[in-house]
Order: sequence, then structure tokens, then C-alpha cells
Amino acid sequence: MTIGERKCPPKFGGRLTESFNTWSSYMNFSIRRTIARLFAQQHRLSCSWLLWRRLLASLRGGGRDGQGESGAFLLGQRNNGRTRIKQFVLYDDLDPNSLKTGIVRFDGRYYSGLWELCRKTGLVVVADVHTHPDGAYQSHSDQANPMISRAGHIALIVPRFAAAPFACRTSESSYTRAQKSGLRSRLMSGEHF
Repeated sequence: MTIGERKCPPKFGGRLTESFNTWSSYMNFSIRRTIARLFAQQHRLSCSWLLWRRLLASLRGGGRDGQGESGAFLLGQRNNGRTRIKQFVLYDDLDPNSLKTGIVRFDGRYYSGLWELCRKTGLVVVADVHTHPDGAYQSHSDQANPMISRAGHIALIVPRFAAAPFACRTSESSYTRAQKSGLRSRLMSGEHF
């Protein structure tokens, strides 16, 4: 063997297709991600459709067998201005008497269970949700007694006691975001959470 001798046999022809496939898969992923970032609607609050359906079914089943209000705290994470709901805890799972009157009456002593759950899971309360018998509006009682009275907190209201079929159309869903200047209620009209 002499120094500088070729150790690999020469190959002729085009490049292997594996490199093209790898490049193609990466580009498809990259293009989808770029398009989503540029053109997708910027949601402030989101969750998986499966979690949303489970939440609605749980809200429907609570509140005096669908004849009263029910609600839940939504737990999740905040990253880069976006909030993702990861799980929920029903009001009556924390306070067994909270729905007995037909409207939500959550005893403040049970917040300790909520904070303990947040500590165990590493999640934070990102919003709360409760049902109303008819429309998605904030009642005087809701305004006077927010579940979490903190700037930036979101309160969702689901109409018709979350009766099926319920599609989350923003025209019939309402949310309240606590502001530094107080609470402001706004009916969603074409805007996404």
C-alpha cells in the first residue's frame, strides 16, 4: 500500500435518494411550521380538542344533572405569550357543595386543594369556565364574585349548560379578562381565545 492510495472505490451516477428524502421531509416540516407561524391565527388560550370535549361532557354532567350551573378551573402552562390548557379540575371535585344550589357557590376554604394540585403538577390556573342556562354573558354575580380576581385571568362562560351538541363558536362563547383597571366583559365576535 502506498501513501495517498484511494481506499474507497469511485461511485458513478446521481446522488442517493435517501438524502433527497431526508431533505424533503425536513423542508415539508419547516414549510408547515413557517406557514403556521406566519398565517395561523394567534390564539391566546388553547387546548386539545379531546380535552375540550371531555371538559364539556364533565360540565354537562355536573350542576344538578344538567339543570344548574357547573364549572372548572383550567390548569396549564404559559409560554411566549401563549397559554395551553393541559387539564381541568371541576369545582365540585374541590368543594362538594359548590353546585348544590343550582348556581356556583365556591367556598374559599377549598382553594388550598387547588393550589396543592398546581404544586404537584407544576401547572398554574390559566382560566376558569362555568356554564349558564341561556346565553354566554357575564352576570352581575359573576362580576361581583370572580373565581380568580387577578389581572390577566380569563373566565370563560359556556351557554345552555354545555348542552350537546355544542360547538365552540366564538359568536356564542364569552370570556372575561381581568384588567388592571378592573374587570371587563366582552362578547367574542370573530376573535379567537
